[in-house]
Amino acid sequence: MNTSFTNTARLLGAGLRALLVLTLVTGVVYPLVVTGVAQGLFPGKANGSEIKADGKVVGSSLIGQQGYSLDYFQPRPAHGLGENSVNTQYKLILSGATNLAADNPELVKHVQDAKAQVVKDNSVPGYTVKASEIPPDAVTSSGSGLDPDISPQYAALQVHRVAERNGLSVAEVRGLVDAYTEGRTLGFMGEPRVNVLELNIALKELVAKG
Repeated sequence: MNTSFTNTARLLGAGLRALLVLTLVTGVVYPLVVTGVAQGLFPGKANGSEIKADGKVVGSSLIGQQGYSLDYFQPRPAHGLGENSVNTQYKLILSGATNLAADNPELVKHVQDAKAQVVKDNSVPGYTVKASEIPPDAVTSSGSGLDPDISPQYAALQVHRVAERNGLSVAEVRGLVDAYTEGRTLGFMGEPRVNVLELNIALKELVAKG
């Protein structure tokens, strides 16, 4: 009886010691090491890829924002799974795709309406947008609904409208788009892209200088 009790107590003690050691290693030491390495080597990414303007954090380069006026470049449409009535910059309470098939009447109508709106918004005196020129990302949302980037083609389509509304030359705005166009990752992955938030911050600074 005493031997059985002693063995049980010994095993229980060993189990508790193992729990404490593993808790310390995996719950304290490992997170601190990983956090320290991340902060030392990749501080920007470790802190959420924050973007600052006027000394304040205005967003993340990884998350798209909605609600820009037509004075600025517009992001991709966002059609997530729910709306957020609290944060008006991010109108999604859940991110995700619509999961509608390409021939779904609802999706087809949305794309047609979005094309008409893009043509209306971006056609200015001396420059008329044609429906055939509109790239897919201008009228469809990404899988997450929060894509921070647009294609160079969609950015170029907006140049005349942005220039006209901000009193800038088309060449100035086009040069801004070129400066903020990123190539394929490592030269072969993905597609060229333009971060909308970074581009709009640069646009605001350009307008302020003028």
